[in-house]
Amino acid sequence: MNILLIGSGGREHALAWAISGSPLCDRLYIAPGNPGTAQCGENVVLDIADHSAVASFCKLHGIGLAVIGPEGPLVDGIADDLIAAGIKTFGPSKAAAQLEGSKAFTKELCAEFSIPTAGFGRFTDANQAKAYVARQGAPIVIKADGLAAGKGVVMAETLAEANEAIEMMFSGGLGAAGAEVVIEEWMIGEEASFFALCDGAHAIAMASAQDHKRVGDGDTGPNTGGMGAYSPAPVMTPALEEQVMAEIIRPTLAGMIARGIPFKGILYAGLMITAQGPKLIEYNVRFGDPECEVLMPRLKSDIVPALLASCDGVLDAFDLRWSDEAALTVVLAAKGYPARPEKGSVIKGVEKAAALDDVLVFHAGTKQTATDLVADGGRVLNVVGLGKTVSEAQERAYAAVALIDWPGGFCRRDIGWQAVKREQG
Repeated sequence: MNILLIGSGGREHALAWAISGSPLCDRLYIAPGNPGTAQCGENVVLDIADHSAVASFCKLHGIGLAVIGPEGPLVDGIADDLIAAGIKTFGPSKAAAQLEGSKAFTKELCAEFSIPTAGFGRFTDANQAKAYVARQGAPIVIKADGLAAGKGVVMAETLAEANEAIEMMFSGGLGAAGAEVVIEEWMIGEEASFFALCDGAHAIAMASAQDHKRVGDGDTGPNTGGMGAYSPAPVMTPALEEQVMAEIIRPTLAGMIARGIPFKGILYAGLMITAQGPKLIEYNVRFGDPECEVLMPRLKSDIVPALLASCDGVLDAFDLRWSDEAALTVVLAAKGYPARPEKGSVIKGVEKAAALDDVLVFHAGTKQTATDLVADGGRVLNVVGLGKTVSEAQERAYAAVALIDWPGGFCRRDIGWQAVKREQG
C-alpha cells in the first residue's frame, strides 16, 4: 500500500525509517517531512491544517494508510476528517485526543476511574490559583491546560516561582493553552515513559523509555520537549509494566469507552514511579519525541501491521517483538533553545556520524539549502547509539556526536545517567 506520514520532526524521521522498511509499504509520502525523511520516502508540500486538502491528496495518490505523527493535527481532528473521507488513519479522534489536549480532562478522568495520579486543582482565575498554591505550599507543579509544545509545565520549587508561572500563563505567555491552569502536587520518584498501542478496547504494551526533560546536565534548567532518551528504562520491570497496564492503561481505555470516545492509537503515559507505586503524570496521544527515536530501532516486528491492527480493532490477537539491545539518543539543539533557538547555522559531519556501526542519525529541525544542511528549529538532530547495555549505547551515541561539526549547537552530556549508574552498581 501507499502510506502518508504527517509531520516533520525527529519522531517522523524515525517512523519514516521504520515504515519504509516494511514489505507492505509501496510508496511512502511525508508531509511536510525534513531532509532526513527525504531519504526514506518522498516529502510533499501539503497544508496539514487543511484537512480536505490532505484527504484529496490521499485519494489522488491511493493512500491505504495515513499515520499522524504530531499532537497538533490530532487535537484539531484530522483523524476524524480523514476517516470520514474513507481513509484508514492511525491516531485518535479529536474527542479522544483530549487526553493530551486538555490536562484537566485527563485529571478528571483519573479521578472518576480511580487511576493513580498526583492530587490537583484546576483554575481559570489567577487569584484563586495563587490562593490554592499558598494553601498547598511549595514545591508544586504548574501546568497549562492546553498544548504548549512541551513548555507548558513549570516545576516551581518556591511560592514565588509558582506565582510567577501562574501570572505568565494567565497573561497569555502560552497563548490559549494557558487559559486554564492545572496545579498538581509535586511527586517524588523516578520518571519513566510507557507506551501502549490501543485499538479502542484492547491495548498491548510497547517498550519503555526514559526521557530527559531539563535542558542542562544534572537535570537542571527549564523544561524542554526532551533532550535525550533511552530504552528500555531499567526502572520498568516486567511486574511494574503489568501493574501500569492493570492500574493505568486498561482503566483509561475503559473510562474512554464509558464516555463514548474509545481511544485508538498510541497512548504514551508519562509516569512517576513513587514509593506508593506508579502514578500518571500526564498522557500524550502519539509517539514521544525523542522516545520514538529509541523505540523504532528496537522494534523487531514490522510496524505497519501493528498500525493497521490498531485501526482495525484486532490488537487482542496481536503481538510485538523487541530487541534485547538498548538504544540511547542524544538531542543536538540550537544555541538559545528552549527560549530563542538560533536558526541558519551550518551543520557538517552528519554522514560521517551516521556511517558508524550501531549508530543512526534522525533529523528533527534541519533544512537543506543549495549547499548546506542548516539548523531550522530548536531540537535539530537525534543521534542514536545501539548497544548490549545502556552504557554501550551511550558510548556509541556520544562518539557519533563528536563527529558532528556544528558550533551553533549544544547537547547534554549525561543522557542515560540513571541507567548507567544502575549498570555500574
